Amino acid sequence: MDKFRLLAAGAALLALAGCGGGTAPAGAGDAGPPKSGGTLKVSFFPDNPSLACIDPFQVYWIESRSIIRNFADSLTDQDPQTGEIVPWLASSWQISPDGLTYTFKLRDGVTFSNGKKVDAQAVADDAAGWIATVKATNGAAYGASYVQGLTGATVVDPSTVAFHLSRPNSSFLQATSTTNLAITDPAEYQLSPAERCTGKGVVGSGQFVLDHYTAKVETVLTKRPGYQWGSALPKNQGEAYLDKVVFNYIAEDSVRTGNLVSGATDIAWPRNPFTPQDEQLITRSGAKVEQRALPGVSYTLFANTADGHVLGDPQVRQALNKAIDRKTYASTVFGANYPVVQGAFDATTPFFGPQTDKLAYDPDGAQRILEAAGWSVGKDGFRYKNGAQLTIDYPTTQFSAGSELLQAQLKKVGINLSLRTLTTAQQTTYLTNGEYDLTGTYFTRADPGALQFILNPDVANSKALARRSASPDGISKIQDLFGKALQTTDATQTKQAYADLQDYLIDAGVTFPLFERVQKAGVSSHVHGFAFTSESFLRLNDVWKD
Repeated sequence: MDKFRLLAAGAALLALAGCGGGTAPAGAGDAGPPKSGGTLKVSFFPDNPSLACIDPFQVYWIESRSIIRNFADSLTDQDPQTGEIVPWLASSWQISPDGLTYTFKLRDGVTFSNGKKVDAQAVADDAAGWIATVKATNGAAYGASYVQGLTGATVVDPSTVAFHLSRPNSSFLQATSTTNLAITDPAEYQLSPAERCTGKGVVGSGQFVLDHYTAKVETVLTKRPGYQWGSALPKNQGEAYLDKVVFNYIAEDSVRTGNLVSGATDIAWPRNPFTPQDEQLITRSGAKVEQRALPGVSYTLFANTADGHVLGDPQVRQALNKAIDRKTYASTVFGANYPVVQGAFDATTPFFGPQTDKLAYDPDGAQRILEAAGWSVGKDGFRYKNGAQLTIDYPTTQFSAGSELLQAQLKKVGINLSLRTLTTAQQTTYLTNGEYDLTGTYFTRADPGALQFILNPDVANSKALARRSASPDGISKIQDLFGKALQTTDATQTKQAYADLQDYLIDAGVTFPLFERVQKAGVSSHVHGFAFTSESFLRLNDVWKD
């Protein structure tokens, strides 16, 4: 199948409602022509506390993937505005009618930063390295979720490589646009996964070179001379304007903001959105706040529906959904202009379908459902049935945003949301042990197939959560819809399956979307050409400083 037969149709089906940023370089139009030279200083949220890593295939940490995007290119790229997959290291590709073979024609003249050729053999060897890493890490490497069904790759000729899958996977083409399947010198796979996490042996073909990675301290990129194979998406497809980029890691949001306002750094990149107060400080200083929703699964609550848990009752789940005031939650926790979540996926996700009506705040409706289900209001304002209080156990961590506000909202309809702060040890066991009624998680990827790694027990990162999130019949329904979406080369079937899935998740009370996940960045007025990738990472191609 020709690439455009599938993808042009798919792109036409997308309803991507981004929150700004996009691909258009910010500020370049009124600042004159780009200037070369200089060092860009970026302050990130602290490095991964449990597994600091800069190896493309292994890492999930958004900040690391943002860095990787600028020193390691991929076979394809993804347009943030349309979701369309476009050429990059591969100039064209074909998908076999059975969806089991993806054949890529590579661009000529591309080299890794150590001078080695990026040819079909290098790409095929990378594929073998990915598969070996999945085995070596027992599936823990984040890239494992991108190579479902991949059995290997073969060299057709020096500039043509074919990937082989054991079953159709309509998400695979999008996977080739991601940082996790970035093409690197396959010599790195002679090292252990732990060694590669330190940056040892990790060499890409990107616009920058990884100078060094000092976990939890700093990462430095330097300009790659002679680069000339950027994708069609950035304006500058040649050498970088910047000479160097220095990323450091700062825990305190106020310090990051202060450094930007004072001019000590050029970009402040928080993990959670700025507080309204910090955002005002940034804009008053003359800097900008760029933002874009992170694609993939929105920050969503999932119920424990196992026997003996109150949310095993579908009527209680329906009432819970109606009792959440998502608009007030967004404006109170994140600020007046923060977007309201509209479904199980953030709005920048391909095939996203808004579920606004189904997620409308309806406390009266919630109370009617609970009354009909036999839950009566007691003297303390909470509801009771057969002498038992309607209590939902919601374990939290120090990073949980707005849990007290959610607790207050549910109390209005008589639900007692019991907040329980987990210890470090409990955080690793409570899901497996089923010690919760409600929990929250998300997954960042510009493809709706990301949700299967939460809800499909066959591939989920937490099989315990997946098995408890719905009844056995509900899980079968979810798996069937994922199968229809993924095991096809027909974009129309994929669209319909994902539309049906999004309807079902809300109707059956499988997901309770809480808030849209938005990546914000404070950008100095001296920085021009800022742009987000499709995954809401930082793209440096067009960035320059005056």
